[in-house]
Amino acid sequence: MVTPSSEHTVAEPDVPPAGSTRVPSADPSIGELVGEISEDLTQLVREEVELAKAEIKESATRAGKAAGLLAGSGYAGHLVLLMGSLAAVFGLAHVVDLAWAALIVTGFWALLAAVLFAVGRKRLKTVNAKPERTVETLKEDARWVRNPTS
Repeated sequence: MVTPSSEHTVAEPDVPPAGSTRVPSADPSIGELVGEISEDLTQLVREEVELAKAEIKESATRAGKAAGLLAGSGYAGHLVLLMGSLAAVFGLAHVVDLAWAALIVTGFWALLAAVLFAVGRKRLKTVNAKPERTVETLKEDARWVRNPTS
């Protein structure tokens, strides 16, 4: 006698979990493993690119501020010439001799230009164009790829 429950039992196909595109299997094939590795490497490369972008943006911001100080130094240098000329004409002729007044004003602007230049140059030297954290994580990734079990 044949029972209805023993007739034609059909196993339900493996259904992937919601949101997954892969069908789970007990023994994944070489193709599936290569596909997973490929997806993981793609994700890793994307994350490394994002990290590099963030580091470069940070360095560019610091370089921009240092460049602003150097631009201020250039402007102050221009004012040295302008104030030197104006001081020669409209200087402190009533307090000191006209030539001495022109030298005092010119010296002030020259000192300001030197200070701005020194600070801007010092800050520009601290800017590192190489994304250090990205390089380090890439080295870690390379070590992991060579020896993934450690």
